[in-house]
Amino acid sequence: MAGLLALSRAIDRANELIGKSVSWLILLAILVSAANAVIRKIFDISSNAWLELQWYLFGAAFMLAAAYTLKQNEHIRIDIVYGLFSRRVQHWIDLLGHILFLMPFVTLMVIYFVPYVSLSFRSGEMSNNSGGLIIWPAKAILLVGFFLLALQGISEIIKKIAIMRGMMDDPNPFISAHEQAELEAKALADEVRS
Repeated sequence: MAGLLALSRAIDRANELIGKSVSWLILLAILVSAANAVIRKIFDISSNAWLELQWYLFGAAFMLAAAYTLKQNEHIRIDIVYGLFSRRVQHWIDLLGHILFLMPFVTLMVIYFVPYVSLSFRSGEMSNNSGGLIIWPAKAILLVGFFLLALQGISEIIKKIAIMRGMMDDPNPFISAHEQAELEAKALADEVRS
């Protein structure tokens, strides 16, 4: 299990680095959008490439940060129901959810995206929009995003098993929305008092 935990830590570090790095793509997308708007208004010049570049940047930030979001335990779940169970049951829900739902989905996406990206790359597929960009980089981002999510799914399964066996502490202990609100209120009250 020590080797698997080392693998899990390596995956976590890689996805954390990637997730934090791609956050800058949002700023870049905003700058491209602003420049496009200014050039369009001032010089009456426009290009679909600018608009598509914004989509590429936002899509890259979303897809490449999905694995980091999973690592941080920030994907959406129904906390109202989830919070009713003991932490042990929550661990089982997470483990089975990762094994039965996440991993088959991301595996299928990776398998289907490989020929999809390959064909797009080989054919030099271009946007249907006048002056648009080449398509394969956007498709490749989807493939890489799902691959990173699959790796993070493996890491989460390893960590969940280790937590359930008592081999490591829970890096993301569950706190219900009510408990989180109470903690934030207490912190705010402490801050006001000091």
